Amino acid sequence: MNDSSARPLFSSYQCRDCGSEIGFRSRRRNLTERVFLRFLLMQPVRCGECFRRDYWFIFTPVLNRLSDRSASASPKRTPAKSAGTSDRNVA
Repeated sequence: MNDSSARPLFSSYQCRDCGSEIGFRSRRRNLTERVFLRFLLMQPVRCGECFRRDYWFIFTPVLNRLSDRSASASPKRTPAKSAGTSDRNVA
């Protein structure tokens, strides 16, 4: 019998270097990655353990970038200036 329904269409992420299963989306660096990879349905993915950068299908489940998650979780706040400080640069 064919058991293809038991296997997912696209496997989960596993780093080809260290074997870790933790992967994060990586930013597209140049025009080639921004345009050409979209036609191939691929995205850059960075390993969470060894930081190796590879290209995986967009259907491979990976985590969002850490900076994207922290920005959406908490709004950006600017530190308030206290009335007693001046604008001079003091180390």
